[in-house]
Amino acid sequence: MSRSLLQPPEPAQIWTVSRLNREARFALEQGFPALWIEGEISNLARPASGHLYFSLKDESAQVRCAMFRPQQRNLGFRPENGEKVLVRARVGLYEARGEFQLKVEAMEPAGVGALQRAFEALKQKLAAEGLFDEAIKRPLPAMPRRIGVVTSPTGAAIRDIITTLGRRYPMGEVIVYPVPVQGDGAAEKIAAMLSTAGRREECDVILLARGGGSLEDLWSFNEEVVARAIRACPIPVVAGVGHEVDFTIADLAADYRAPTPTGAAEAVSPDSTEWVQWLRQREQRLERAINARLQQSRERVTTLQRRLSLRHPGQYLQQQAQRLDELERRAGRIIRRRLNDEYRRLNHLRERLQLASPAVGLDRSKQRLQELRQRMIRAMERRCGQQRQKLGALARTLHTVSPLATLERGYAIVESPDGGIIRNADQLMAGDEIRARLARGRVSAHVIEVQREDESQ
Repeated sequence: MSRSLLQPPEPAQIWTVSRLNREARFALEQGFPALWIEGEISNLARPASGHLYFSLKDESAQVRCAMFRPQQRNLGFRPENGEKVLVRARVGLYEARGEFQLKVEAMEPAGVGALQRAFEALKQKLAAEGLFDEAIKRPLPAMPRRIGVVTSPTGAAIRDIITTLGRRYPMGEVIVYPVPVQGDGAAEKIAAMLSTAGRREECDVILLARGGGSLEDLWSFNEEVVARAIRACPIPVVAGVGHEVDFTIADLAADYRAPTPTGAAEAVSPDSTEWVQWLRQREQRLERAINARLQQSRERVTTLQRRLSLRHPGQYLQQQAQRLDELERRAGRIIRRRLNDEYRRLNHLRERLQLASPAVGLDRSKQRLQELRQRMIRAMERRCGQQRQKLGALARTLHTVSPLATLERGYAIVESPDGGIIRNADQLMAGDEIRARLARGRVSAHVIEVQREDESQ
């Protein structure tokens, strides 16, 4: 008899499968810290328990994963098959099946997570250099003559900015510096255009703007080269990037951060209506101040006259009175000249506001609408005439092939009492009632004789 070559183990040395899996799980959990792992989701399952079970794979391997319901509280998106994600997980083993798996504690889209980390890293770096300090922020001009706009010439941002400036500040000139606002090389082109605008010194303030989008769409405004170009520009820069919830490195580096492109335009443009009101108030204050100053001068002269009359002859008083009259005339000329200048300036502003009024465009639109209405009426009449001619031709053609035209040539349509058409003598018998439809009217008759085709032969 053959004997086993292995020494029989002691009972205490024999492990159960459960013990093996349990010890393997402890070894895996204690041997690996929490890891960040990137891969693609596949075999995703969402059972009624609310847990997530899926595989995480790359080009050459995959691993099973479980994300239990409590860990999904901070999940900011809905995972789907084929989506590339970044997970923080702990290595473990599912004892019941002896399956190696990852227990996922957190998950985020792979690209967005990398971009967000890059954003935070650059933000901390530039903040440490003092690039975002409020002390280096430049004040915005109260009434800029020229406003530069660095943005895409075809995007919605430039239309919003021009519309807002035209409504609030029509006397301000706008210079557009066209650049791409996303894609490869966009950040370098934005930085180069900021440098060009600063070198030319054509404008008093620069708006750096684009519409909203995802973090990837706005990434050109999170590049270090753009932030440094903003601070190197000798002209104050206002950032109006994305929507109000969007925040970029360019917003932090700019001298002023607006929530939207429209907000950026409002930040650099005084309201023309408020400006005219301010001028009127200043005019009234100036007039009151001059009148008060003149009154003080008159009172002072009167006081001096009283004092001098006790010590000097009347000739001196006459000279002082003449001097006072001369001062009053000079003050009056100065006041009138200043008021005339202010009135001319105010009238000029009124004329520019009237030219920018929507009523002018509305009158042109009404005239254009009238012309289009007349053209539409003529086109409809011409089209109706053509359709009448076509209908007449079709009616004549229809009449030619109509059975009623056949009746005009002496033929008749024979019908049974119930309205059916009689096409064959076999349908009738002697004594049957028939009706004949003629070209004009109908007749009723009784069949006297039926001659069938075979009998006639």
